[in-house]
Amino acid sequence: MGNNRRHWTPAAALLTLALLALTGCDSPPPPTEAKPTAAPPTPVARVCDKPEPGPAKAPAGAVTVDPKKVNDLAAKTRRSPAGTTFWLKPGKHRLEADRYAQVIPKKGNRYLGAPGAVLDGGKKNQYAFGGAAPGVTIRYLTVQGFVAPQDQGVVNHDSADGWVIEHATIQRNSGAALMAGARQHVRANCLRDNGQYGMNAYKPDGRITGLVVEGNEIVGNNTDDWEAKREGCGCTGGIKFWAVNGADVRGNWVHDNRGTGLWADTNNNDFRIENNLIENNDGAALIYETSYNAVIRKNTIRRNQWIEGRGAAESGDTFPYATVYISESGGEPRIKARTDKIDISGNLLENNWAAITLWENADRFCNSPANTSSADCTLLVKDVDRCAQPRIASDPLYDDCRWKTQRVDIHDNRFVLDRSVVKCLDGCDRMGLLSNYGTYPKWSPYKGEKVARAITTEQDNRWHDNTYVGPWKFVTQDTSRVLGFTKWRGKPYGQDKGSTIAARAGG
Repeated sequence: MGNNRRHWTPAAALLTLALLALTGCDSPPPPTEAKPTAAPPTPVARVCDKPEPGPAKAPAGAVTVDPKKVNDLAAKTRRSPAGTTFWLKPGKHRLEADRYAQVIPKKGNRYLGAPGAVLDGGKKNQYAFGGAAPGVTIRYLTVQGFVAPQDQGVVNHDSADGWVIEHATIQRNSGAALMAGARQHVRANCLRDNGQYGMNAYKPDGRITGLVVEGNEIVGNNTDDWEAKREGCGCTGGIKFWAVNGADVRGNWVHDNRGTGLWADTNNNDFRIENNLIENNDGAALIYETSYNAVIRKNTIRRNQWIEGRGAAESGDTFPYATVYISESGGEPRIKARTDKIDISGNLLENNWAAITLWENADRFCNSPANTSSADCTLLVKDVDRCAQPRIASDPLYDDCRWKTQRVDIHDNRFVLDRSVVKCLDGCDRMGLLSNYGTYPKWSPYKGEKVARAITTEQDNRWHDNTYVGPWKFVTQDTSRVLGFTKWRGKPYGQDKGSTIAARAGG
């Protein structure tokens, strides 16, 4: 993975922000009765405490792997034909004491762990399973102690296609617990305490399609604190997705990660993120960045962003850090997907640091030096060099060279904030719809307030039919405009038609 894939942080973006008038907050409206909204029926995937046990005896026809013989798994994989099933006996299995020693499966191989079977890298081996063979299955196996480098993964290191990883515990490794290939299914796993990511869904030579991430517990990842090592790298989280076209992320418990819970970054499309429990992550619960077309629904999202949001506020940063952050992303009907917008609905957001921010950096577009994903262009243009003067100043490139925050529909959600729980006086009570004042580069056609006006009133971004409990404020156009509920609903914004607000639960 190249170092060009870096997150454009709000703090960096605000260096170019031109503040307008002083904050003009209006008085809160009289309390109204909050309409009842049931919490989504979010299950808890307690996989790490209660892992599904594997077969206690070798299945018929399986090759038995002996933990007492060093490198038995890799050696028997080499000697056996494609499609072989391997059963790992209870105990700690080791590879050769070489950092590149690994298991290279053949097409259709199946690896099943008995209860207590562990593949341990001994802090010497970088990778557990690699190679390009498709259709590999790994079940009931604990994989730990591998030392993958930054941005690389331990299981499916080479992002082969069609793998199934189920009922596995992948823990205490450096880098990512696993990588992803096309049509990969990741189900009911414990992805715990890995140095960088629980999963890095990245394929160096192409896009990932048909990814399913279901019923996993994704907890405590980024133990190596990569953002501190490389400030602004955008290289941490429970799961990071890159250029994934079609993903179902459902029924997962994403919690207590040192950074963002779920982060889709750069030309992802067609995501369904539903019925997840996302809680207690140091950063945002979800970031959807420079990407397209998603449904985010029926998730329970609570107590996220307390560390990063509070830290930014205490440093004087006025950006509305949010628990759901939509950054240069929106609905695009010209790109095939199961939806043509970003639909955020039926979610419960409770006692997070702030709620939802829609942001579009005026200086970030294809071929701009401010685009930290510098090698990438939008899915509508693709060729970076086309986005240059004089053509970029006119349609269609004027529109298509930008990742636009547009067609975001936020409705039928319940937003609850008790500042005594979050322990904040200000900053944790924000919803955001804004941009910065365009200044860079000199040849940019997006200078001034063009993008700020567009995201606020021209790009069909709508809040409606939501329920608010607590002292909510709304940041519009730029960070200097902080509104109460009445002005947020009035002209020129016209937001939250059909929504209600109450000072506390019960009115």
